[in-house]
Amino acid sequence: MKKKIFFAFTIALSTLAIGYNAHPQEDMELVDNSVFGNPRRPPAVFRHDAHNERAQIEECGVCHHVYDGNGQRVEDESSEDQRCSDCHELETSGRQPALMKAFHTNCKGCHKLKNRGPTMCGQCHVRGSVGTN
Repeated sequence: MKKKIFFAFTIALSTLAIGYNAHPQEDMELVDNSVFGNPRRPPAVFRHDAHNERAQIEECGVCHHVYDGNGQRVEDESSEDQRCSDCHELETSGRQPALMKAFHTNCKGCHKLKNRGPTMCGQCHVRGSVGTN
């Protein structure tokens, strides 16, 4: 009897874990900054779905880019199943910018280009936000 309960519990827990990991970005409210050992600022507030609706972004590859060996962006490809830190290290590596620079270039750069969205530190890194200290 205990084996059946344990087995059922294991299956239920596995199902929940798979379901949780299947759509982590859609539910995102803060950018994960755990890779930065001792961050100076709180994580950036980023409500993924609300942002994309407001910005009218439908293609994941707009933000979740993929580049080929020549540094050219690959159209119709996306890295949304990966974390930014899977490709970007804490320090610049060759032509690949460091993680923090990549975040700022991608997000802030787009905001400046479109003349829309936050561009000042405290507008994204909000002290006392949900999930911050």
